[in-house]
Amino acid sequence: MKPIFRHRRDAGRRLAARLGHLADEPSLLVLGLPRGGVPVAAEVAAALGAPLDVYLVRKLGLPGQPELAMGAIASGGARVMNAGVLVASKVSRDAVEEVVQEEGRELERRERALRGERPAPAVAGRTVVLVDDGIATGSTMRAAISALRALGAGKIVLGVPVAAPDTCRELEDEVDKVVCVATPEPLAAISVWYDDFTQTTDDEVRSALERAAAVDP
Repeated sequence: MKPIFRHRRDAGRRLAARLGHLADEPSLLVLGLPRGGVPVAAEVAAALGAPLDVYLVRKLGLPGQPELAMGAIASGGARVMNAGVLVASKVSRDAVEEVVQEEGRELERRERALRGERPAPAVAGRTVVLVDDGIATGSTMRAAISALRALGAGKIVLGVPVAAPDTCRELEDEVDKVVCVATPEPLAAISVWYDDFTQTTDDEVRSALERAAAVDP
């Protein structure tokens, strides 16, 4: 398998070229999923002349079966629950709230670490471009999409450099538009499509957000 992208910045520039039609959208906002999605999103935001921010999601694991998501919480106070899982598991309301509180504290900690004291951006009525560095199963992306819908996003455009083709097709039913630069089959792992897939650090995320804020305060 030959890499398609040199690094996340290269991937972001190539993704931005596919999203140029959004530059005239009113109230455009570009959100990157941490951490690897932020450097990709930074290139998209710069090309579109749009504000950039980070969008954090915490899955809510079912008590006793944490690998099974009963919902998610996200930046901006969004909370979405999987009613089917809750009914089938017969988990108590107190147990649910305990998980929500625990994950809420971790979400707040990560928000402060990456965004500092700046509040989460308002998304109601806005066109949101949701970006990551790649998608395999899409579970985190689906949670983010549900959370943005709950917050009243006007339009959601999903943008990724590389994704599993089946996942890309499935996500088309959940957002207004999906833009995937490459959909190799088989996907294998996201990392194989990058020459440099070094883990993005918190400092790099903070720096990207600070640079973007300086351009669009």
